[in-house]
Amino acid sequence: MINIRKAAIIGCGFVGSSIAFSLMQRGLFSELVLIDANKKKAEGEAMDLADGMPYAASMDIYAGSYEDISDCALIIVTAGASQEPGETRLDLIDRNVEILKKIVPEIQKRGVEGILMIVSNPVDVLTYAAYQISGFPVNRVIGSGTVLDTARLKQLLGEHLSVDARSVHAFIIGEHGDSELAVWSGANVSGIDLHHFCELRGHFKHEESMERLYEGVRDSAYEIISRKGATYYGIAMAVTRIAESIVKDEHSVLPLSVVLNGQYGLSDMALSIPSVTGKHGVEEILEIPLNEKERSALLASAGQLRAVIEKLNMKI
Repeated sequence: MINIRKAAIIGCGFVGSSIAFSLMQRGLFSELVLIDANKKKAEGEAMDLADGMPYAASMDIYAGSYEDISDCALIIVTAGASQEPGETRLDLIDRNVEILKKIVPEIQKRGVEGILMIVSNPVDVLTYAAYQISGFPVNRVIGSGTVLDTARLKQLLGEHLSVDARSVHAFIIGEHGDSELAVWSGANVSGIDLHHFCELRGHFKHEESMERLYEGVRDSAYEIISRKGATYYGIAMAVTRIAESIVKDEHSVLPLSVVLNGQYGLSDMALSIPSVTGKHGVEEILEIPLNEKERSALLASAGQLRAVIEKLNMKI
């Protein structure tokens, strides 16, 4: 039986531990299991987090094993090789698929009925690999997708327009990586067309601004990694936002990495697409309106990922 307020994090590096901290701060779960190949690392993270418990929501947080995950509503996989300076997310594929091939069967053995969320990069490829390896229903295998990239776009647009980023409505879709695209045609600020709102705020060079903002989103991880070696706070908050939609059954629309079955004419791969998300995982993958340029860019992004997927060895 699923305990909707129990989750597990597999991988306690910078990303996994930051997610644990963010989840503890939000108070979404009453029980959180930390699992790592280095058991002492997981124990240390649990001990460190527990020290702050008097100032956060009550939670039982501990280092555990795969034996502890059978009733988890959500299993978050962050284990994998990190992106080094100069590397793209796609450079991590072979190393991280091999790690996934060890983790997913362990989850499978425990009869887990909850949702499997992949955060490790390249997230779209690994989400599809996890789906293939696990045999789980398509709605229960998701990736963190472009939820973080979309937040970056909203933040940059908010700064550009001197407006609260939460009033900005826009998506980054496609690959969580270099071929991702911004859906400018549907972007708005509280229902006001983006270009019109820009002009209200005194900005008229739309094409130039859109390209600059898009590049800022696309290259953000590289800029952060070049300065501090890794990214983890932003993705931790993005994962917590996804977890919140699941635990509270919000039916929120989030650009998750999801396995496609004919949407946009694409199948047998995972791509980051706005999807209705609730306690059962993906409820519906949305085919949002795209102009011709955006649709072409999405198909090009999918083509790059398909070429990678076709080379993968997903046999255990």
